[in-house]
Amino acid sequence: MFRRFYGYMKDYRKYGLFSCACVALEVMFELVIPLVMADIIDVGVANGDRSYIITKGIEMCILALMALGLGAAYSRFAALCGQGLGAELRKAEYQKIQSFSFSNTDHFTTSSLVTRLTSDVTVIQNAVTTGLRPVVRAPVMMVTALCLSFSINARLALIFLVAAPLLGIILFTIISHVRPLYSRMQRSVDLVNRIVQENLTAVRAVKAYVREGYEMEKFDAVNSELQTVSERAFGLACMNMPAMQYVMYATIVSILWFGGSLIFTGGMQVGELTGFLSYVLQVLNSLMMISNVFMMVTRSMASGKRILEVLDEEIEIQDESRESLTVEEGGITFDHVSFKYKKNAKEYVLSDVSLDIKPGQTVGIIGGTGSGKSTLVNLIPRFYDVTEGGVYVDGHDVREYPLDQLRGKTGVVPQKAVLFHGTLRENMQWGKKHASDGEIYEALKTAQAFEFVEEKDEGLELYIQAGGKNLSGGQRQRLTIARALVRKPEILIMDDSASALDFATDARLRKAMKERTQDMTVFIVSQRATTVRNADQIVVLDDGRLAGMGTHRELLKTCEVYREICLSQLSKEEVQ
Repeated sequence: MFRRFYGYMKDYRKYGLFSCACVALEVMFELVIPLVMADIIDVGVANGDRSYIITKGIEMCILALMALGLGAAYSRFAALCGQGLGAELRKAEYQKIQSFSFSNTDHFTTSSLVTRLTSDVTVIQNAVTTGLRPVVRAPVMMVTALCLSFSINARLALIFLVAAPLLGIILFTIISHVRPLYSRMQRSVDLVNRIVQENLTAVRAVKAYVREGYEMEKFDAVNSELQTVSERAFGLACMNMPAMQYVMYATIVSILWFGGSLIFTGGMQVGELTGFLSYVLQVLNSLMMISNVFMMVTRSMASGKRILEVLDEEIEIQDESRESLTVEEGGITFDHVSFKYKKNAKEYVLSDVSLDIKPGQTVGIIGGTGSGKSTLVNLIPRFYDVTEGGVYVDGHDVREYPLDQLRGKTGVVPQKAVLFHGTLRENMQWGKKHASDGEIYEALKTAQAFEFVEEKDEGLELYIQAGGKNLSGGQRQRLTIARALVRKPEILIMDDSASALDFATDARLRKAMKERTQDMTVFIVSQRATTVRNADQIVVLDDGRLAGMGTHRELLKTCEVYREICLSQLSKEEVQ
């Protein structure tokens, strides 16, 4: 894991090395200070040599100032290294998420991905920013201070052989209990984010059904769980400090007891004991720092594992095509297509569907809820790959096309109208990056969106909130249709994209679309018989199977499923 994360530091490794060097030098200067202090007591004070005391005092001040400067330099370099690593991890995660197919996205909840991009990365970058110092300082200080302690009095230094194992046992016990709690804590953060996101997205439904109390109860439940787990985790983690201090003070008392006896017997001088105690404190402080590093690493490992789960997610739809294929005409063939979302699923969503769509045809797809209509059209731009059979565009399997070519020639209007924060022009240029105002207005007219845009003083500079929240459902749908038309694709997929339109607007839209899409292969997925009845071919799906295909009149005679749909929606005159 650490090697993986080290690879993401590439441009920031130098700052990490600089910060480590600063810490090492800082420790060296700090470790010299007790020796100087011992000389002041044993030589300057003992002999009453004021000039010696002043000289050594100035020397101590210089050493302290140099240590201070190196400490400040470390802070700067560590911040650059830690924040740089955090930025690289967020970038890598976001790029990986962008390459996810729909099936990959189904493996994670949205709230979990947000937590992994934010909270988990923050834990890692904070571990680097605050952890480099103790990682370098503690071992250097401990080894050097131990050596100097043994050089002052080897017998007294043997006390460390009792204190160190005791500290190790305490640390191991705490970490073994805390580690699983950190993983639970991050999962609890996922749940809190999910509840908040769901509530904000569905705030109108919550208000309409007066369910604020119920939502508060749901939030209180997950919030209490996060609080409980966090309290247990940090409560155990905080036990580390008092336990270490208990051992440290016990060690100091033991040293004072035995050291005092040595002074009385002439085996040690007062200055040596003072210097020895300074090194003892540094050794014990370094052990405490090491224990804190272990606690920090324990938490960062829990977050690191979650980050690597995203980075190591195997992309199910790979863009491995090396052919320079591009969609020219838009003819579509479904050859005995079967599909299920999970390989181990018992039932197929689509079963043995075969269709042959000529270029330029308009195809209506109709069927009951859950019959597989959206799934069928999602196979064309390879949002999912077929489980069995094949989908062919212009005679080539869709897997032979580079994804940017296949999807670049396909316009998709999804069931849920999705708009992005920014101006109307920016949203329309998602369809075509450098679309002119004329092209945009032409698409808006076809989509029956020109009138309400014209009424706005801002025109194409109209600001659209995230998700198009400042627009009505019908307006959002018409704008997403216009965005797809701006692209002028060879294949246009409209997945129940006019459900929020009134019948009059829907009729005008269908008439305008017929004129605009003569050279396109158009798929219209709808629950309304009126929307698909004039299509060149109508595909009827029933429970994932092809129930019928033909024109409106042909299907009324040959397909019972289609006839039942029409009778439930149309008058007898319209059915005829």
